[in-house]
Amino acid sequence: MKKTAALLGVTLMAAACAAQAAGDSRLDKIRETGSITLGHPESSVPFAYLDGNQKPIGYSVEICEHVVKAVQQALKLPKLDVRYNPTTSATRIPLLANGTIDLECGNTTNLPDRHKFVSFAPTTFVAQVVLLARKDGGVDVNDLASFRGKSIAAQAGGQTFKLVTQLNARNDYGITMMPAKDTAETFLMVQNGRAAGSANDDGLAYGAVASSKNPDDFIISSKGLEVAPYGIVEPKDDPAFKKVVDDAVIALMKDGTVARLYDKYFNSPIPPRGINLRYPMSDVLKRALANPTDSGDPDVYR
Repeated sequence: MKKTAALLGVTLMAAACAAQAAGDSRLDKIRETGSITLGHPESSVPFAYLDGNQKPIGYSVEICEHVVKAVQQALKLPKLDVRYNPTTSATRIPLLANGTIDLECGNTTNLPDRHKFVSFAPTTFVAQVVLLARKDGGVDVNDLASFRGKSIAAQAGGQTFKLVTQLNARNDYGITMMPAKDTAETFLMVQNGRAAGSANDDGLAYGAVASSKNPDDFIISSKGLEVAPYGIVEPKDDPAFKKVVDDAVIALMKDGTVARLYDKYFNSPIPPRGINLRYPMSDVLKRALANPTDSGDPDVYR
């Protein structure tokens, strides 16, 4: 039954993508409705999350909001309403493919396999998959083998869950993988002892620890398991819309807006609680911003 459901999901996404390719550009829909819908996770600090008023904010959300202005100018619209639609790792690609959302603004890894269903704007963050644990948990976050026979929480449906599952099987570690709906839940599992550790991208891991009541209780690995480039997710086979979005993102890179947003969300106190990740921009991301690319090949970023 699970295999049948998974196959059906893939078939539906492929059908939606084919319909998009055969129909009008998403630009036509946006022009006609006078609105654009941004998909976003709700707890992916600092990329996309909710502030004290339950409004979506974050590094990726603000980049998307700047892109919206470029779309409005390209379509010569006097006004363009922005709507927000929550997404999860399981729903983000189907919602984009079937037209519910027009862009996905969060922390989605640009993977070659995903290009079957969606496209990506130029990379705006380069993450590393890291392990997080309690300092008193009796594990070494820089050595996956130390989790042998224990449990690791990871976001269900995400690349991180798949990666650790593959490493676990390849090395016969006997790790129990615990699926979670989002970053907040993976961290809670570690916090309350249900999981020995969690696997997540570094930006999200630092955000979760900084948001906790006792950040000093936790440790994050300095050794990454894999490089993961993030980009705004776009509809597949829509070159007109992709050009407008990509040109806008590249302009934001070149005029320093993306770098300023990085400092705002990674090196400054952020709402609603004023936490500061204190996470300087990596050399890898600096290179990606200086040489924009929408490649999903990890080797491009090493």
